[in-house]
Amino acid sequence: AAGRSCSCRGVGLQTAWETFTAWCNSHLRKAGTQIENIDEDFRDGLKLMLLLEVISGERLPKPERGKMRVHKINNVNKALDFIASKGVKLVSIGAEEIVDGNAKMTLGMIWTIILRFAIQDISVEGKGLQAVGACFWGTARG
Repeated sequence: AAGRSCSCRGVGLQTAWETFTAWCNSHLRKAGTQIENIDEDFRDGLKLMLLLEVISGERLPKPERGKMRVHKINNVNKALDFIASKGVKLVSIGAEEIVDGNAKMTLGMIWTIILRFAIQDISVEGKGLQAVGACFWGTARG
């Protein structure tokens, strides 16, 4: 869906998806990995925890290695708890939404992480990260 204002015209879910994926990968590559699908690859919480470690320079609690839903929820909760410990409010974003692959909630979580931890702006296809994020989040919540 395109944004509602002129400055957001053409900034839809796909643009946010590509821009946020590029931002995540720019950090995950430092740890020797990357993601392909933002709503799939963070579902078990492992790469999400790794991303937070890379961008914060801090260690998170040891992740659970099980494949059951409860392990995935616990890992995502560890990541969300870490984000909250940095004073970031994650309004209506819960571990279940991330584990279930809810694209808008996952993108919203990534945007929140970017706002808290991003030091440098990246540009994808001429669209600045902040512009894409602001347009996406404004239309996703509306």
